[in-house]
Amino acid sequence: MAKAVRMYQTGSPEVLVWEEYDPGQPGPGEARIRHEAVGLNFIDVYHRKGLYPLPQLPAIPGMEGAGIVEAVGEGVKEVKVGDRVAYAGLPPGAYAEVRVIPAHRLVKLPEKIATLQAAGMMLRGMTARYLLYGCYRVRKGDTILMHAAAGGVGLIVCQWAKYRGATVIGTVGTKDKAELAKAHGCDYAILYREEDFPARVKQITGGEGVDVVYDSVGQATFMKSLDCLKPMGMMVSFGQSSGFVPPFDLSILSAKGSLFLTRPTLMNYTEKRKDLLAHARDLFKVVTSGAVKIEINQTYPLAEAARAHRDVEARKTTGSTILIPG
Repeated sequence: MAKAVRMYQTGSPEVLVWEEYDPGQPGPGEARIRHEAVGLNFIDVYHRKGLYPLPQLPAIPGMEGAGIVEAVGEGVKEVKVGDRVAYAGLPPGAYAEVRVIPAHRLVKLPEKIATLQAAGMMLRGMTARYLLYGCYRVRKGDTILMHAAAGGVGLIVCQWAKYRGATVIGTVGTKDKAELAKAHGCDYAILYREEDFPARVKQITGGEGVDVVYDSVGQATFMKSLDCLKPMGMMVSFGQSSGFVPPFDLSILSAKGSLFLTRPTLMNYTEKRKDLLAHARDLFKVVTSGAVKIEINQTYPLAEAARAHRDVEARKTTGSTILIPG
């Protein structure tokens, strides 16, 4: 019988239990895949803690994986048995050796994309795609600010934005992470524990500010990020690793220069299959061309998902983190 990481309650990493389970057979419109690699993302931590409630408990968390199609249900046309595939987004259930998933959420992998690599890039890479093309279309000559620039999404955004001709400013927590970000397209890496990042951004931009801020940190950085924007700039809040952003007076946006604010999710941007495929296609193109390199800097056995969660929350990881079944 297959095994999976299941949670019966929300809480600390210890709620993640490695146990046997029956994935079942695929129904109409579904496919069963055997995972070769599973991506760990910060949204998994939110699900585990209950900050983003899962539909029901017990549940198998995880939003990203890659592997081989073992079986398909009636009416499935998107994939066939034997295909190498990957996915990111709803429904959760990736922390398993085998799972059943709606076939329309699967993307076939090009030969040049390794399965392990795919599991470390789908959610982060397609997130980077909607950040750079959807929330604000980054163009040559733009200047962006990327928080957590040495993280999984951050490293991809820095490279991709640089490839598109932008000047990239990033915030990081350590000198080692600063060097990592700079090696991946970040022009200026600000040590946020040592420097006042809004003042440094204004210094770098000659007092103008940046065109867009990409912020997955949340509470600790949100208000100061608004001070980094030029008039009519775009604030993209796409996570809250430091805590939720509290309610605030919308007139602050006008007072700081008629700013724009959005709180996007990958699920909205890839809900339609044509949009999912467009995001995947653009991601595969920049990766296979070498413009964006996917850094898989940590791997853990899937059975040790709790240890991996602790390391992610302790900021011990950089780039992508992968859980290996079996």
